[in-house]
Amino acid sequence: MIISRTPYRLSLFGGGTDYPSYYRKYTGEVISTTIDKYVFVTCRYLPNFFKENIRVSYSKIETVNNIQDIKHPSVLSVLKFLNIKKNIEIHYDGDLPGKSGLGSSSAFTVGLLNAAYCFKNKKINKNKFDLGLKAIHVEQNLNKEKVGSQDQTAVAVGGFNNIHFKRNGIIQVKKINLKNDFKKKLNRNFLLFSTGKFRMANKIAKTYVHKLSKKENFFEEIKQITLEAKKIMLSNNKNINDLGKLMHESWKLKKSLSNKISNSFIDDLYDVGIKAGATGGKLLGAGGGGFLLFYVPGSKNKIKKSLKNLIHVPFKFENEGTKIIYK
Repeated sequence: MIISRTPYRLSLFGGGTDYPSYYRKYTGEVISTTIDKYVFVTCRYLPNFFKENIRVSYSKIETVNNIQDIKHPSVLSVLKFLNIKKNIEIHYDGDLPGKSGLGSSSAFTVGLLNAAYCFKNKKINKNKFDLGLKAIHVEQNLNKEKVGSQDQTAVAVGGFNNIHFKRNGIIQVKKINLKNDFKKKLNRNFLLFSTGKFRMANKIAKTYVHKLSKKENFFEEIKQITLEAKKIMLSNNKNINDLGKLMHESWKLKKSLSNKISNSFIDDLYDVGIKAGATGGKLLGAGGGGFLLFYVPGSKNKIKKSLKNLIHVPFKFENEGTKIIYK
């Protein structure tokens, strides 16, 4: 039995510039981090005793004899990609719900690739970054999904990263090394809440992805905000609280892309958070629902009381990315 563990991610700045339709024309710039909430993927050999020789368990249970009959797109694509045709059982578990804006789909794809390579007794010759690139290939090229390229990379390598997307398709990951005091303060000032509303990210993204190549000026503003945030993080200076203001500006810009990114329900929750002491925040992921992240430099009690009908999810930053925890 093999078990992989892959973290969820928080996309902090630059989301949207990681879509190929944009960065292959203008380049992209993203800052993200991973947190100590995880997707677990188990792979084990399924003996010939059973009627079906492939079993897949997620929100549904699939039992088939031919991989072509598998309904889950990423499972189908990964098994075909690695030429695994039979005698495998795959099980998925997650600390948090899917369709929530935390990169759960990509965390599953990366975790499945990691476990499946181990299942075949193959090592990833390069590094975890290579798993991220393979996950991008699976989701964008094999599954034909309208998704960006940051989630797969972020959850594969883990930690705080500045991810740069070049016009030629090359992706570069640069670690952002934060001093412990700065990192702890940043962790304390971020509050994560579940809105209780979940959606398919690629369906939301379809409402605006086709517009991205025509939004150069719009995304130049997004990238400038991202670069300002990076300066604050790299300098580990006293301007840490400016990150909240930058998140607020970035969120205002992003939700103007499409009327599907936010709605009156999300806007009302965001306004409550701002009135209760947050200096900024954002809805994580493509939009429409999922998790709200707030930056709260002062007391956290007021915002927790004001949003008491939502589930508050405490978390800590993590640095490991995807890993095999049992084999």
